[in-house]
Amino acid sequence: MKIPVALLFFLFSIISYSQSTISGVVVDTDNVPILGVNVSVLGTSSGTITDYDGKYSLTVNQNPPFKILFSSVGYESQTMDVSSNNQVIDIRLSEGTSLDEIVISASRTPERIFESPVTVERYGLAQIKNTTAASFYGGLENLKGVDVNTNSLTFQSVNTRGFATFANTRFVQLVDGMDNSSPALNFVLGNLLGMTELDVHNVELLPGASSALYGANAFNGILFMTSKNPFDFPGISAYYKQGLTSQDAAGTNAFYDLGVRVAHKFSDKFAAKVNFSYLKGTDWYAVSEEDVLNPGRDRSHPNYDGLNIYGDEVSANIRGVGQTLAQLERIPAGAENLLPNSAVSRTGYAETALTDYNAESIKLDAAIHYRPFADDFEISYVGKVGLGTTIYQGANRYSIKDFFLQQHKLEIQNANFFIRAYITDEDAGDSYDTRFTAININRLWKSDQQWFGEYAGAFIQSTLGGLGPDQAHALARQQADTGRFLPGTPEFQTAFDKVTTDPDLATGSQFQDASQLRHVDANYNLTHLTPDIAEIQVGGSFREYRLNSFGTIFTDFDGPISYKEYGVYTQIQKKFLEERLKLTGSLRYDKSELFEGNFSPRISAAYTAGASRSHNLRASVQTGFRYPTTQDLFIGLDAGRAILVGSAESNLDRDSRTFPLSGMGSTVTGSPTATITGRAAYENAFSLNSVQRGAPAAANVEIVKPEQVTAYEVGYRGRAGRVIVDLNAYFNEYQDFISNETVLVPLYGTVGDNSLSLLALQQGDFKAYQTYTNSPAEVKSFGASIGLSSKVFGNYDLEGNYTFAEQDFDQSTAPDFRTAFNTPKHKVKLSFGNSEVYENIGFNINYRWSDSYFWQATFADGFVPSIAVVDAQVNYKIPSWKSMIKAGATNIGGKDYFTAYGTGLIGQQYYVSLIFNNL
Repeated sequence: MKIPVALLFFLFSIISYSQSTISGVVVDTDNVPILGVNVSVLGTSSGTITDYDGKYSLTVNQNPPFKILFSSVGYESQTMDVSSNNQVIDIRLSEGTSLDEIVISASRTPERIFESPVTVERYGLAQIKNTTAASFYGGLENLKGVDVNTNSLTFQSVNTRGFATFANTRFVQLVDGMDNSSPALNFVLGNLLGMTELDVHNVELLPGASSALYGANAFNGILFMTSKNPFDFPGISAYYKQGLTSQDAAGTNAFYDLGVRVAHKFSDKFAAKVNFSYLKGTDWYAVSEEDVLNPGRDRSHPNYDGLNIYGDEVSANIRGVGQTLAQLERIPAGAENLLPNSAVSRTGYAETALTDYNAESIKLDAAIHYRPFADDFEISYVGKVGLGTTIYQGANRYSIKDFFLQQHKLEIQNANFFIRAYITDEDAGDSYDTRFTAININRLWKSDQQWFGEYAGAFIQSTLGGLGPDQAHALARQQADTGRFLPGTPEFQTAFDKVTTDPDLATGSQFQDASQLRHVDANYNLTHLTPDIAEIQVGGSFREYRLNSFGTIFTDFDGPISYKEYGVYTQIQKKFLEERLKLTGSLRYDKSELFEGNFSPRISAAYTAGASRSHNLRASVQTGFRYPTTQDLFIGLDAGRAILVGSAESNLDRDSRTFPLSGMGSTVTGSPTATITGRAAYENAFSLNSVQRGAPAAANVEIVKPEQVTAYEVGYRGRAGRVIVDLNAYFNEYQDFISNETVLVPLYGTVGDNSLSLLALQQGDFKAYQTYTNSPAEVKSFGASIGLSSKVFGNYDLEGNYTFAEQDFDQSTAPDFRTAFNTPKHKVKLSFGNSEVYENIGFNINYRWSDSYFWQATFADGFVPSIAVVDAQVNYKIPSWKSMIKAGATNIGGKDYFTAYGTGLIGQQYYVSLIFNNL
């Protein structure tokens, strides 16, 4: 911590205590005071907002002259010169458009979205209040270019520009500057443990690479959620929401969601707030019985493996079982030849028997803000805790029960700098793997050896009795399943309780985790020192991971695994040609103790054209990179269909497993078992594709290293009459694309020996491993989005956008490589509404359409059909209470659908809400 402390003293040493105060009133063209207008010093993050009477007072550590910016959603922004201390500036704002909104994320400094050098989407208070979704977070789905993949009722994953699963490690979500991702999983659990709806001030989203300013993993995009400062938003507000979810599989179920925010400004120096929210409902049931090995088969097939049926992943070559029985003299010699040379799977359990589908989210946070000089210099502490229950789909389907995540942040800031330090700590609670729950309930009742032995014996007897193969298989399964624990019985429940509280995947399914993330970052804006030169910013960050899954996820069975990352950056921005041309250059350097350092530059240009300056053209070139995740590096997990082993050098030998051998394998090796380390997956394995082709060849998997992207983007924002146009196009080139490659590791022999290793494949003496590596193949992606918005029929809002996304990848160049692009080629979104269609009455309607696409993920691959969804809401405002009553519905009249293969189908959601004192 020496670097952050030194930096802290440095920042304190350069704070200027020269103060200027500006005050006044902001009204609209009818002289009505405007609440919530942002008043900020141009080129800095220092600012305040107007109160209910439109009044403001802003004190800054800066001597005149300087400029202040007045901005508010729905109004044209104005810039005013400050020439003296205690100056009074009263402003009248005219009605504006979305182009006048102010964003910070694009350049780490306030600027009009119209002049942003890169694509940025903003989701402000007005949009949040008028969203048709059942939650503000779900409303992000209506933004241009945004994909929201629904994992469960309380877990939605945001992404842009493709290449994502629910474990979306390519996308970053910052909540008040804190990375909201799970330290162990490296991805965000949606808003399950995020921000409460009442405390949201604004949301900004940067699609595409953002590594030049925000570091590793800001690769596909970054989402910023900023809460309300209690100095600016004091008071008590609350909401209550109740409704129904309806799904063909689950039926109709109630849900409710409530929250309260209490904030108070005790003085000009001290303010505090507390937020609480609670949501409870029933999750979307996942009930697909499609065979993932062959979608045309049903449960009558001997080797059936159902998508949402678990335990049937355990299979064995039934003739190999017979050979072992013959060697043990359990069956007559030669009887094994009556068995087919094919795989048979154990009988599985439906997911509905393995989880209660309870969806629950509890969020609590508190913040203390202190301004010792009653100006923009502020010290704040934020503590956030979240407790959630949901379903997560990764390598398997996981029942996340009482998952606990807490974050604590200390931040010091003023108009020109910030330094923040925070820690994220998690506890997996009572979470468990549904697949291994099924596998080990089966094994608790009857071992694999006994079950397959009984199946083989019954099949032989049936065949000798004159039955055909199909009848023999059916009778053999019936015989082997005699006495099986059935869902709903006390025996099943006892076994379920035992397995889900056992963290050893050989016998149980619970996963444990107490991992941590520690982070410090700082930024200093030098613009007040270099006003005649350029806007200059410098900053840096430090991060430490401490993985502690007790050996249930990572190979940390002998203690926590820790590693560190560092980064520094600078940005220079300058305007030319009567401030029409804005050039921006950024450069960042990052270093992980596990990898070599990496530079990420960004260059952009934005030009404002037209006599009225109503057209803005932009272009940028930037690079991004992402480190391999904690799982890419240190995972050691038997996921059922494959063993997942991370490729950090120190991880390869820590993952060691012992497997039983077939009768022939035991004979040639002289041992009934074989011990294999994770290194074999990278150094002694066959590629899956070559084995499937019947020509086994070595996989030669390389150890994973950081992935890089070069992103080219052009865009336009402007106004054509009453129509606002926002469009962009991008092209991405990836280098060392990180993904998974499944290989087959022989349990004896050396790949390429043309002898024992091939015998191991023939005898079923091999194991599937999922490796983490980089593809040598060229991977490119490209796309475009266009958004149009206008006022029609007087005061009605009409908006529409279209997004195109495509990847350029030749599968034949890397048959075993999977990009997991996972996004539709075409998306269309429409919105129509009026916040005041009649006195205090408003409404909004959203329509979304996307075409079909192929979903690739560790859990399963499959097609996602085209969908068309209509959501709507109508609201009534009660101005005297500053309150609103809203009724809405999602997926109106539509059929159940899904956005990812293997999840529960999304049905309809109907709700009524009361929002108090939050207009």
